[in-house]
Amino acid sequence: MNPGHEEGVSVANTQLYAVVDPATGELVKGYPAATDEAVDKALDAAAQAYAQWSRRTSVAQRAQLLTSVADLHSERSGRLAEIIHREMGKPLDQAVAEVEFSASIYRYYAENAHRFLADEPIQLLEGEGTAFVRRQPIGTLLGIMPWNYPAYQVARFAAPNLALGNTIVLKHAPQCPESSAALQQLFTDAGFPQGCYVNVYATHEQIARAIADPRVQGVSFTGSERAGAQIAEKAGRSLKKVVLELGGSDPFIVLSTDDLDATVQAAVDARFENTGQACNAAKRFIVAEDVYDAFLDRFTRKVLAMADGLAPLSSVAAAERLEEQVGRATADGAAFVSAGKREGAYFPPGVLTDVSPASPAAAEELFGPVAIVHRARSEDEAVDLANGTPYGLGSYVFTTDAEQAARVADRIDAGMVFVNGVGLEGAELPFGGVKRSGFGRELGRAGIDEFANKKLIRTART
Repeated sequence: MNPGHEEGVSVANTQLYAVVDPATGELVKGYPAATDEAVDKALDAAAQAYAQWSRRTSVAQRAQLLTSVADLHSERSGRLAEIIHREMGKPLDQAVAEVEFSASIYRYYAENAHRFLADEPIQLLEGEGTAFVRRQPIGTLLGIMPWNYPAYQVARFAAPNLALGNTIVLKHAPQCPESSAALQQLFTDAGFPQGCYVNVYATHEQIARAIADPRVQGVSFTGSERAGAQIAEKAGRSLKKVVLELGGSDPFIVLSTDDLDATVQAAVDARFENTGQACNAAKRFIVAEDVYDAFLDRFTRKVLAMADGLAPLSSVAAAERLEEQVGRATADGAAFVSAGKREGAYFPPGVLTDVSPASPAAAEELFGPVAIVHRARSEDEAVDLANGTPYGLGSYVFTTDAEQAARVADRIDAGMVFVNGVGLEGAELPFGGVKRSGFGRELGRAGIDEFANKKLIRTART
């Protein structure tokens, strides 16, 4: 289960899109969900845009529009960051960085779409003539996005698919109505025709119908494992392609280091971005026995020192969930060192140790400022601990031995392995996982291939 990617906000027992103060849970402003007619019009607009716009524009024209989107992200980064901060509590500097990273994603696809979408020749084994694969759009796509990265999550999905020529219907998290509206306006201001990118404040029931609607040709979802399974089931019944980016319990393996302070700081950075509310954040720290005690001491001191100035979690409910998870872990025998007690949505940073591999806490995702630290008596034990969850999103390996780094990276069951560094993600690097972390890839060349028709064109003679 991924507790961090909530699917709805409930106010007065009625689901609606709303800005809710993350610290207090108080409603700031509510937005009514779309009517069935409005959702139908959104799907119709996107389908018409695909038939008319996508078929008539060149890759160069679409790239120019994406460049404008990138420029507007940069120009409006302060305003977009303020909205993100208000909706889900992210510190302003991190929110600005998110928007700027989103801009780089749009720019990356604008600059590389012509290369990614060039015809791919095939060398024939026999016979005369030619053969090649041409990548073409498939139609209207439905994107269902979470709250923790309101701009970045949209960029990962929208940028490659608009470059390809697909059109987008975007259902954002109910607690991000203002981010979703601001992004809709940004695409309009960039010059995209009506229907190319459409934001809808849809309900769960409306989205279920949209998945089955013949105007929708594919679905991309980022969120909880439970919701992902439901969406995949609905899409499968309608024979729709799905990309799922779900939860993670990423291991951070320390096997050796020639700079313990730097390694500890990397561990802190990997855990506490966005107050620990990132699916690919390091969550379990697996440390070789000969450096375990020194690592744990320095890491714990740094973690506790983060209490001053730490942002609230996205909601009071999220903090309560984390508190319950920590309580279950300690009931199973784990030790918890923390900087204090939960106050509303503020959860004090802390470190869990002596977590039994048999405890549910060892396998589930903790979505917030809590780290689990394990002792590993060998490389094999470290790998076994790393792979001992149902998730397989990202992972980190720190060692001074290059051969060991390559060996361990090969053995980890994850979609991504980062060696001797954190914060190494980039627009050019494919993002995604295995096991219950989902399937499919975003970003890089792989991201533009997920919803492409790889059409074979074979000619008998030239």
